[in-house]
Amino acid sequence: MRVLRVFPRKTNATPTDENVRFKQPGFFDEADAVHVSCAFSCDLEHAERLVEAWETVAPTKLGGPATGQRGKEFTPGMYVKEGYTITSRGCPNKCWFCDVWKRDGSIRELEIKGGYNVLDDNLLACSEKHIRSVFKMLKRQKKRAQFTGGLEAARLKQWHVDLLVDLNPEQMFFAYDKEDDYEPLVEAARLMNDSGLMKQRNARCYVLMGHKGDSVEAANRRCEDALKLGYFPMGMLYIDKRGKYNREFKKLQREWARPAIIYGKHKGD
Repeated sequence: MRVLRVFPRKTNATPTDENVRFKQPGFFDEADAVHVSCAFSCDLEHAERLVEAWETVAPTKLGGPATGQRGKEFTPGMYVKEGYTITSRGCPNKCWFCDVWKRDGSIRELEIKGGYNVLDDNLLACSEKHIRSVFKMLKRQKKRAQFTGGLEAARLKQWHVDLLVDLNPEQMFFAYDKEDDYEPLVEAARLMNDSGLMKQRNARCYVLMGHKGDSVEAANRRCEDALKLGYFPMGMLYIDKRGKYNREFKKLQREWARPAIIYGKHKGD
């Protein structure tokens, strides 16, 4: 059975095999079924148009995080490229700007599938047994581990740091989305500095900006504060479900999106 997977946009995590499409069907496209996968709510209208177009080829269904559907077990290579993995779904936090807890509820551990790039929304909220099993899996991979889904600084413990030191990941992301994230970032930086982990320059920090009540000055300060702690900030522009965003923050977000440029601008500070 041939299943074509259709995506409204291409990202670093999108599969690239022969059964992946990004546009309306071509003259020679044939399939037994079509799955349109939408990750971002601002792409939903485009995804719905793709469903209508592909229904002329085969039975077509729409899924993905943006639809609000509860996530199922993870299938490697199906909706994210080979090497990316998801070992848990959900998050016990209830951040106003995040739909993860609304869609998937609190943390739910999945069967661990191989991969080097962990996309879990909150891996550190999982049980110790699960986390240790994930790290054992990562040690077996041919590529250095990445935690692009993010690690919650407030949950980071010394035994997590010990595992990270042993693993020596290529990059690990934390988050500075709201003001009360700062003190946990300070403590996480202390733990990682004491273990020599921050010397690898592999700690990054998502910094959300442009949401209601934010200012360019405050967002820039959050990035500067993260950098002073030893994290390389990654500016994340807040985009609402209609695809709208505050254009004042666009330039700032670009300035804080490339580690090489950030290092070059601030290495003399």
